[in-house]
Amino acid sequence: MHSRIMIMMATTVLASVLSTASGSFAADVKPAALIIAQGGLGDQSYNDLAFAGFKRGTEAAGIDGKPVESKEVVAQAADILRRAADADFGLIVDLEYAHGEPMVEVAPDYPDTTFAILNQVQKGDNIVSVLFQEQEGSYLAGVLAAQVTTDTSIKGINDKPILGVIGGTKSAGIDKFIAGFIEGAKSVNPDIEVKVAYSNNFADPALGQQMAKAMFEQGADIIYQVAGGTGMGVIEAAKESGHFAIGVDGDQDGLAPGAVLTSMIKKTDVAVEGVVSEYAKGTKLGGTTIAYGLKEGGVGLSEMKHTKDIIPAAYLEKVEQAKADIISGKIKVWNVVDQGYPDYLK
Repeated sequence: MHSRIMIMMATTVLASVLSTASGSFAADVKPAALIIAQGGLGDQSYNDLAFAGFKRGTEAAGIDGKPVESKEVVAQAADILRRAADADFGLIVDLEYAHGEPMVEVAPDYPDTTFAILNQVQKGDNIVSVLFQEQEGSYLAGVLAAQVTTDTSIKGINDKPILGVIGGTKSAGIDKFIAGFIEGAKSVNPDIEVKVAYSNNFADPALGQQMAKAMFEQGADIIYQVAGGTGMGVIEAAKESGHFAIGVDGDQDGLAPGAVLTSMIKKTDVAVEGVVSEYAKGTKLGGTTIAYGLKEGGVGLSEMKHTKDIIPAAYLEKVEQAKADIISGKIKVWNVVDQGYPDYLK
């Protein structure tokens, strides 16, 4: 039921594939499409988590749902959106950040189609924006990492106040995570150094591993990966070197038990499932923005099943206090999407 559509570079092939999208689905409810972001399915992160929620939502609603992948997902943005709409999908959920502006151009031509864009706000009568306050969850990861990074009683930790972050691309969508992480770390130690690098790729674990290895050699002992499939290499490097990685999007702690300090979980699956469910019910979603932060349970740290026993209780208490202060509004974490770039990330 959830057959995987691979969009090829040739638009004629794309058209023929998508034209077969109309299968069996609930009465009067058109099928839904999920446009997969850079890194593709199998990233064990953002895309896979979103697809899991998409499958749950379509199956529960009894409608047909298909993932749409493309090796040229950024370059073919408008074409992918138009082809999906022409194939009579009633709901198009788009995971690719670069599709925001193209969606605004395309959506008015398909007023009967509901478009959903994640991680940004785009205006349109038939566009629903889904936001996550990733900076809030990343702040907590920074608070934890800044405490751990100089505690030499923990195996794999040196005495240098140096952390690292490897992002997929330099963009507001990725830097939202990075800025929050740095802010959280600096709330613990204003003088801490956070090395930042970008892979410019979301699907190259070998590159991620190479970059992380270099960063570990430069003194970092904990690296936050925000690079999709490329980040798998960061986790592997942490495992091999005896240091730590911080996972992202899904709970990645189990990918290398003991080598992933924590994961900043972004419940993309819950959000996507919710959008599909409301669409199937006939709810008008266009023109609205749905936000998921710490308060809504949309982001947060993993349970740390494999590392909690080596982290001092006082460190975890400080994380919990930061969480409470963010939820209460006492701490307002910098959001690069709304506020631009802070000085430490320019």
